[in-house]
Amino acid sequence: MMMMPFVVKGTLSIIHHPSPNPYLALPNLPFENHPLLSSQMARYYSEAHICQCLSRLSTFRRNSPITIYGSRVKTGQEFVKGVLDLARGLIHFGLKSGDVVAISAFNSDLYLEWLLAITFVGAIAATLNYRWSLEEALFAMEDVKPIMLITDNEYNTNWHSDFQAHYVPSLKWHVLMDTHNRYISTGNNILTTNMLKMPSPKPQSFNYTSTCNGVAIVCFTSGTTGRPKGVMLSHSALIVQSLAKIAVIGYMEDDVYLHTAPLGHVGGLSSALAMLMVGGCHVLMPKFEAESALEAIEKHHVTSFITVPAIMSDMISFIREKDTCKELIMVKKILNGGGSLSSNLIIEATNVFSTAALFSAYGMTEGCSSLTFMTLNDPTKQITSEEEEGVCVGKAAPHVELKISTEDSDSDSGHVGQILTRGPHLMIGYWWDPDHHIGMKSGWHETGDIGRIDDDGNLWLIGRMKGRIKSGGENIYPEEVESVMLKHPGISGIAVIGIPDSRLSEKLVACIQLNQNWTWTDSDSDSPSQKLQCISTQSLHQFCRTNNLTGFKVPKMFITWNKKFPMTTSGKLRRDQLKAQVMLHLNLLSSSL
Repeated sequence: MMMMPFVVKGTLSIIHHPSPNPYLALPNLPFENHPLLSSQMARYYSEAHICQCLSRLSTFRRNSPITIYGSRVKTGQEFVKGVLDLARGLIHFGLKSGDVVAISAFNSDLYLEWLLAITFVGAIAATLNYRWSLEEALFAMEDVKPIMLITDNEYNTNWHSDFQAHYVPSLKWHVLMDTHNRYISTGNNILTTNMLKMPSPKPQSFNYTSTCNGVAIVCFTSGTTGRPKGVMLSHSALIVQSLAKIAVIGYMEDDVYLHTAPLGHVGGLSSALAMLMVGGCHVLMPKFEAESALEAIEKHHVTSFITVPAIMSDMISFIREKDTCKELIMVKKILNGGGSLSSNLIIEATNVFSTAALFSAYGMTEGCSSLTFMTLNDPTKQITSEEEEGVCVGKAAPHVELKISTEDSDSDSGHVGQILTRGPHLMIGYWWDPDHHIGMKSGWHETGDIGRIDDDGNLWLIGRMKGRIKSGGENIYPEEVESVMLKHPGISGIAVIGIPDSRLSEKLVACIQLNQNWTWTDSDSDSPSQKLQCISTQSLHQFCRTNNLTGFKVPKMFITWNKKFPMTTSGKLRRDQLKAQVMLHLNLLSSSL
């Protein structure tokens, strides 16, 4: 059965309305009588709604800076007014509960306003990845069938006509998010945010609404194994996730939060909502660049941001290249996700952000972001064990249940199997997917990840089920091998894949990126330069044995990789593409012999 959002019936106290659809503002109807704006016809909520943050922002934080975007600074009062004026305009324009609005844009203060205004009127925000090609965006648009598309002024402005004319007949309007020009020809249904905003002549109340199944936002998966899927996230899941981050990370109203992650990704989205709930200040830049981020941290005295390994690595590398040892002591909280930080990167990050608590989280889009948390740079909370398999990703968040499933039985502790999760953080389902129940096991969501839970409740992540390599009859998870080899001081990056082998079925191949001052040699005795340290197959095999990596998990072949690994737009490795590149490389080598 397909998951279909639709308008809540019988929950609004509507006294009288001449239109058969009370959510549609008709031209001959006095606008102030619209049921979502009239105080006589308000819907009162006991359930969660992400627009609940507006009350705090408009009172306790009314005169405090809430968003900083370039030279544009908005107080809580100004930000809330922007949301309400936009929501009022959307209703007047004809947007109604259950409609989908797609957003493909860089980070900005207006992006936050749009997210809240869309959900305020009961519509659904579908966040598209601004890095997608037209074809990739088309897949998402075909799924969610939006009525409106929001883009940056000079980015993807041709998408609307392409989609409307050929692919997405539901699409009626195209809105440019940010422009100083209030007048733009609407011959092609192109509007601007300023054109849509309708200031109210009197104070507005927070009479927000939602779809009956509570869908607030559709966020898309990374698509590491295929086409991205639209994940329906509810208001309650987003609120619960925000509360978990507030409790664990310690976000507060005096925090200054730098948006390093795109708002179109669930990590950036959920952290932004957490900061909106506490009333902190948001510093937004269009997209991450190490130099711009470090400048913003110093200029605005940023206290908190989130990162992925690539972002942290870029920041540390920029500081190293500039040969500056300046400590950024204003930063107090850093949350890493999207993969584990190497031990070397943790040390370097701790040196640069010496007063910051460095957290790490494991999560997924279907779980509304973080499932577990742990502290990386607190000696009293370190988790070390030479006997454990995989990477420790911490304990479950307060709202999350975790357990391990094996083929024969379920177990809470001690066994290796698929990680299952249950709780209010879970998605409602995949958009328009009749098989949305697939991935559920007796009420538990199957993450597709393999791991174990130790006796202290720590989750150890071993790898992806779909990424496992079958070699010599043994199951090998490449992430486990990578986590061990990243401890080598000469390795800055690694990706492990399996290639066809007549004897083993699959042979383990490690593609490695070397740190500066390291070079590859065929044997340890070769030393091309006294200034360079050598790394070889023999030394890496010895390193794996020293670090207790089982023999059949040690790569049989190493390839030095002098370019970037193929990644998804959210920074996840595309092993399928890497495997194809490796196979091509090996075929070229064999043909030249």
